[in-house]
Amino acid sequence: MTSTPPDPIARSHERAGRWGILFAGVWLFYLLSPLQAAWQRRDSLTGWVGIVTILVFAAVYLGAFVAVRRRRWGTRLQFRPLDNRWLSWTILGALLGLGVLACATIGQEGVATAVYIAVMGVMCLPTVAAWVFAVVVAFGAYAATVWLPGWHADGSIVFGTLVATLAVWGITQMVNRNLQLSAAREDNARLAVAEERNRFARDLHDIVGHSLTVITVKAELANRLFDVDADRARAELADLERLGRDALAEVRHAVAGYRELTLAGELVRAREALGAADIEAHLPNSVDEVPAALRELFAWTVREGVTNVIRHSGAASCTIRFEAGRVEIIDDGRGPGGDATVGRRDGHGLVGLRERAAKVGAVLVTRAMEPRGFVLEVTHNPSGRSQARVPKAAPSAVRGSS
Repeated sequence: MTSTPPDPIARSHERAGRWGILFAGVWLFYLLSPLQAAWQRRDSLTGWVGIVTILVFAAVYLGAFVAVRRRRWGTRLQFRPLDNRWLSWTILGALLGLGVLACATIGQEGVATAVYIAVMGVMCLPTVAAWVFAVVVAFGAYAATVWLPGWHADGSIVFGTLVATLAVWGITQMVNRNLQLSAAREDNARLAVAEERNRFARDLHDIVGHSLTVITVKAELANRLFDVDADRARAELADLERLGRDALAEVRHAVAGYRELTLAGELVRAREALGAADIEAHLPNSVDEVPAALRELFAWTVREGVTNVIRHSGAASCTIRFEAGRVEIIDDGRGPGGDATVGRRDGHGLVGLRERAAKVGAVLVTRAMEPRGFVLEVTHNPSGRSQARVPKAAPSAVRGSS
């Protein structure tokens, strides 16, 4: 029985959650001072009320911290304030009430709870509201030290409260960035896998499509020659066997990721495939004028173009022309007007070829010729602007592709 691999972001959330609880628990250390002050008054009712208040305050703060963090991490991309305003203000109201009760029972030492109340405001409220709340809590605590009889003015409570608020707010922002970075990395990995899958599908289509086209044509030819010219039929069958083995080897190389495509090799294949289909081939004898950076693209163009000529054109001749930055495949077939695929969008072969061309700054154009014929052209454009020649006789058209 297979199991789903754990989500790396979920694992990071789990680890961060454990460390967050420890982080919150460590900072409860500063409640020991008011707890000690309450313990010194244990011989009175207010002392015991103070002890219970501080312990309940610590429990509520820690429990709320854990609950709020879990609710805020309901999304994988953001560490956000609580959506439930009632819950937010219930938590803050409970902590405020306990803080006031601590001050009433144990005196000025209870002001230490202001820091925790302001920090919980950052956890529960949006940024602006959290800062307003923290400032109100900080200066409210300071005002209490100034105005209440028997207390002494303590400006450090303002500094400590606002610094703690800033620290926790900074941590939440850092968590946000880390979560977004983790999600972006996961998305990039997913996109890379999808791109590689598309690339492999495109390459496999180009390889198998071309090979099966040639095999089909040769099989039909061998079938027609079987009762007419047995020797030639046997030769065609031998070619079929060789082509099948070559196609299998190419597929294996593609799967292994080591396949290489050469322009000269594709011209040889094109001549053989066109000859098998009884299409007169006019091919260049050299590829020297084609820049090395464009030869792989032009090789794919020759493969796709010749495959389409054999499958769809019904042509008697096919011409391939090379220039320094252009390749043209021209046939004298019926063009798109006589093909059942007219009006359809580009097939997989032309879509893949268009993507290959775009990656090296080239454009693919298909057009009909008058009175008959079809042109597939790929033009390299270093400037990034289309320089493809505008057809003179007929508008652009798409013939069915492999």
